[in-house]
Amino acid sequence: MSYGYSTRILSANKKADSSLLGVALGRLCIEQDIPVVEVAKAMGVSRQTIYNWFSGVHSPQLYQVDVVEEYIAHISKAR
Repeated sequence: MSYGYSTRILSANKKADSSLLGVALGRLCIEQDIPVVEVAKAMGVSRQTIYNWFSGVHSPQLYQVDVVEEYIAHISKAR
């Protein structure tokens, strides 16, 4: 099932700095077709926050970094 990321989000993610944790999360979620609402629930933030992370507008706060890294590791293993 495709969750249909918008072309705006896809483009912003592609152009964003891949060294940013939120952008890396976005690339993986886009590749794996993981819905934003699922990621937002797992991170305990809003969908808009996830979109901002994916496009490099904002990055996870310091207290969120461990959760994001664990989530990335989890979905990377599931591949």
